[in-house]
Amino acid sequence: MAYKDIREFIAALDAAGELRRIATRVSPELEITEICDRVVKSGGPALLFENVEGSDFPLLINAYGTRRRMNMAIGDVDDIARRVEEILTPDRPEGIIAKARAIPKLIKLSKFFPESVKTGPCKEVIQRDGFDLGEFPILKCWPQDGGRYLTLPLVFTRNPLTGKRNCGMYRMQVYDGRTTGMHWHTHKGGAEHYRLYAESGAKRMPVAVAVGADPAVTFCGALPLPDEMDEMVFAGFLRGAPVEMVRCETSEIEVPANAEIVLEGYVEIGERRTEGPFGDHTGFYSLQGDFPVFRLTCVTRRARPVYHATVVGRPPMEDCFMGEAIGRILLPAVRRNMPEIVDIHMPFEGVFHNMMIVSIRKRYPGHARKIMHGIWGMGQMAFTKVIVVVDEDVPVRDVSYSAWKALNSIDPKRDIEFVQGPVDELDHAAPAPRYGSKMGIDATRKLPEEGFARPWPDEIEMSAEVRGLVDEKWESYGI
Repeated sequence: MAYKDIREFIAALDAAGELRRIATRVSPELEITEICDRVVKSGGPALLFENVEGSDFPLLINAYGTRRRMNMAIGDVDDIARRVEEILTPDRPEGIIAKARAIPKLIKLSKFFPESVKTGPCKEVIQRDGFDLGEFPILKCWPQDGGRYLTLPLVFTRNPLTGKRNCGMYRMQVYDGRTTGMHWHTHKGGAEHYRLYAESGAKRMPVAVAVGADPAVTFCGALPLPDEMDEMVFAGFLRGAPVEMVRCETSEIEVPANAEIVLEGYVEIGERRTEGPFGDHTGFYSLQGDFPVFRLTCVTRRARPVYHATVVGRPPMEDCFMGEAIGRILLPAVRRNMPEIVDIHMPFEGVFHNMMIVSIRKRYPGHARKIMHGIWGMGQMAFTKVIVVVDEDVPVRDVSYSAWKALNSIDPKRDIEFVQGPVDELDHAAPAPRYGSKMGIDATRKLPEEGFARPWPDEIEMSAEVRGLVDEKWESYGI
C-alpha cells in the first residue's frame, strides 16, 4: 500500500489499535526517551505525544517498533523480498531474445521513478528568516548526550560530478537555532559527496533535510543500497507508486513533497565542530568527534507539522525492527552473488554490524570461508564483526538453536579465522577508529578434506512413532 504521507500512516495505525495518543505534558529532554524505551521493550504501540514542552507540534515515535507495524509501514517483508529478487536482480540477457524478455522488467521498474512536482504540503509555510530549530520538539535522548538530536532525518545531497541524488539517515546534533552537526560516517554516501565537493574546490555543499516523510521514504533513508541505486526509486518500488519530489527554495535539491518539515542549507567545506557524545544503537555512548557543520538558510513545513523521531539504545529498540526488515529485503541481492546461501540473520543483540549468522548449502572444503570473505566484500557488510556459518538445516532465526549447534560444531583452533579491515564507525572496541579485526566461525559439519577424520555423531531425536503415540495420549497424562 502507498501511504500518501505520514498522516495516512498514523490514521492506519490508529484504526488498527497500534497507536496511543498522549495528551499529558511531557519533556523532550529524557522523559520521552524513558517512556518510549519501556513501551518498545514491552512490544507496545506507536506513540503520538500531543503536548510536548517548548513546542506547538506533536511528536510521533516508535512507529516501526514491532514486526506488525513494519509490515504495515512498507508491506509484507517476505513479499517485498520476492519482488526484489524478480526486479532488482534481473537476468543478465545474452542475445536478442533474452534482452527482449528483460524489457518488461525494466519497464515495470521505470514506473517507480520519482515525479517532480511544482509544490507540495511541505511548502504550506516557507520561512526564509525568523525560523529557529527550537520550535520543533527535538529530543535529548540520554543523560550524557551532547545535546538535542534529530534522530530520523532524511539527508539529501547530490554528487557534484554526476548530479546523482543520495538520501541517507545521519543523526544531527543541534548546536543552536540554525546550526547542527552532520554525523555522516566516512563510508556513507553523504560523506563521499562531501569529499567530491572538497576535491572540486567548492566552498559550500548544498544539503536538504526532510523530517516526517511517508513510511517507505523514511525506511529507504536507512537502506544500505548500492551506490548506483536511487533511494527514491526504491521507495517508489516499495510504495507501488512514484515518490513526488519538489525543488527546494534555496537550491536545486529535490525533497519529498509530502514531508512534514524540510530544512534547507549547506555544509561549509572544511568547517568541523565537536559532535557527541550520543547514546547509540550499540547500547553505548558513541564518543565525541569532529564532524561537518550544517547551516540552515530556509525552513519549509506544513502549517502544523508532525515531528517524527526515534530513540536508539540497548536493544531491542525501534531500529531493530527496521534493521531486521532491511536484512530480509536485501537477502535476494546477497544470494544473487552467493546462491548457496540459504538464509541470513543478524540478531538484535549484534546491533546490525556485530554478528551475522549464515546458513549455506555446503558443497566443498572451505566453502564456509568462501562465504565469509564474500560477505566481507559486499558494501556495508564489510563491517560485520563476527560471521557464523552453519549448515542449511539450521534455522538461523532461532538464535538459541543456532548457538547450540554452532558451539557443538567447532574446534576453535581449526574453525576460527581472523582478518583485518574496515570496521563500523561505532565500534568502540576497535584499536583504531574505523579499522580493526573481524572473525569468521566455520560451524558447518566438517569434511575429511578439512582435516576431520572422526565419525560425526547424529543428533539426539525421538522417533516419529513415539512422538505420535505421546501426542495421542497427552491428555491422559494429566500434565
